[in-house]
Amino acid sequence: MNAIIQRELIDVFRTRKSFAMQMLLAVLFAGMVILRWPSEAQVDLSGLNAQQVFRVFGYGMLAVLILMSPAFPATSVVREKNKGTLALLFNSPIPPWRIYLGKLIGVSGFLLLLLIMSLPAATACLMMGGISLWNEMVPLYGVLGLLTIQYAILGLWVSSQSTSADGALRTTYLLILGLAILSLLPYLLFQGKDSLVTDLSWWLRSFSPIPAVMEILGHGFVGSQGIDIEPGAPGRFFIASGVLTLGLAIHSLTRFNHKLFDKARDSGAVVNEMGVGTQIVRRLYFLVDPQRRSTGILPFVNPVLIKEFRCRKFGRSHWLLRFICLCAITSLILAYIATAGTLDWGTNVIGGIMILLQAGLIVLFTPSLAAGLICGEIESQGWQLLQMTPLSARKIVVGKLLSVIWTMMLVLCATLPGYLVMGWILPEKRPQIYQVLICLIWAALFSVLVSAAISSLYKKTAAATATAYAVLSSVCIGTLFFWLFRGAPFGEQFVEAVLCINPIAAAMQVIGTPGFVNYDLLSTNGWIMGIGCSLSLAILVVQTYRLTRPN
Repeated sequence: MNAIIQRELIDVFRTRKSFAMQMLLAVLFAGMVILRWPSEAQVDLSGLNAQQVFRVFGYGMLAVLILMSPAFPATSVVREKNKGTLALLFNSPIPPWRIYLGKLIGVSGFLLLLLIMSLPAATACLMMGGISLWNEMVPLYGVLGLLTIQYAILGLWVSSQSTSADGALRTTYLLILGLAILSLLPYLLFQGKDSLVTDLSWWLRSFSPIPAVMEILGHGFVGSQGIDIEPGAPGRFFIASGVLTLGLAIHSLTRFNHKLFDKARDSGAVVNEMGVGTQIVRRLYFLVDPQRRSTGILPFVNPVLIKEFRCRKFGRSHWLLRFICLCAITSLILAYIATAGTLDWGTNVIGGIMILLQAGLIVLFTPSLAAGLICGEIESQGWQLLQMTPLSARKIVVGKLLSVIWTMMLVLCATLPGYLVMGWILPEKRPQIYQVLICLIWAALFSVLVSAAISSLYKKTAAATATAYAVLSSVCIGTLFFWLFRGAPFGEQFVEAVLCINPIAAAMQVIGTPGFVNYDLLSTNGWIMGIGCSLSLAILVVQTYRLTRPN
């Protein structure tokens, strides 16, 4: 038995969180089967009840893996590297490949256990009839099993390249959500055309597990806009993800030795000491030169705000401005498609795609920026320095929040050109566009305040980041799974009540996206967002005030 496997698995199973997660999933799956189990001595010959339950917990397991997979492998290597125990392991008689294999089995063993715990519920659905063992159940668990291994290997690869646990967790979440969600967008735009771009987007779509699971569960037609989609999404997912997983594993194994500690550092250069021509060229290339000496902090400017902008590694200005330009170009392309009739989708569908793009940006970037505002200072012992300054709790909260709000507003404003073009060409859409922008502002503000409140409740940045991603993904993305099952097994009133907490669904209802028109979400969602923001802000202020008091 590999000693690394024993240590990794025991560390995970000893935590209360892992036990609570196992019990919660077991009770949830058993409850879904019990609710749909025939109450009389009759069996549903059509198998509709079994199919409904199987689809619900199939998507549920997919969501659990996407949200929970990064929490374990992303910090496994980098923590040992920072503590110095990884160097001791490399100096032990255990070969590096056995250390890597032990960590891989250890971090993926818990996730595979969650899949195994769902087997009784799946078997009960199989006994109810309507579910095929070889056409539905085995392919679904095959996709989910490969997904577990892929995310474990991806997390270990990122962890071996990173220098901090919160940075590794942040990068892993960005890559996983990008592979699962953002990879679907190109094919959604170019499907139905016979071109090289369509073929490339078709294979890019294959990296996401969502089309494979949807085809297995009988929802492969969703998002096709009436265009026939070729079957075989599970097979393409096995090919694309298998190649990606194998490549990451080989690259990790080649560097899983003392090379992890041999990282050359740039000596750096102060741009102010260079020539004028060099400074001009660097300013044109970087827009905001990262090596330029910064000016002093003005008296009327919040020093915490300036400190956040200058000290954080994620969200540096020169990369942020380039990302904003990319978002602006993407929104203009979508607006052109919607208004010029390039595709026969109409402004309602394209508007929904633009909203989903902005929702993805909010969910991807907000926890990365806001989840470490307070706990990051505590973990790095920088909070003690803040306590020694004459800064009040109010000034600290305002400075930290403004640093994230300003960044998110720049990201959201980057997608505004598409709405401006749409409103200029189609004036009748302007009232709807205004309401959509209000919903998106609520979504961004809610995401910032919830992530900051979670940050004040934790002492570790990695745990706060994982919790913030889970909460925001559940609100903005997880609630859409209930919409997918509207009518069966969830009623329309129940789906509308669930979607009321989702500002993205409210925005799509306003713009008239098909499937959301019949719901009334705007007014209720405004109240819910207001209450949620107020509670999060109150938690943040109270916790910050408590932390600024002397120990």
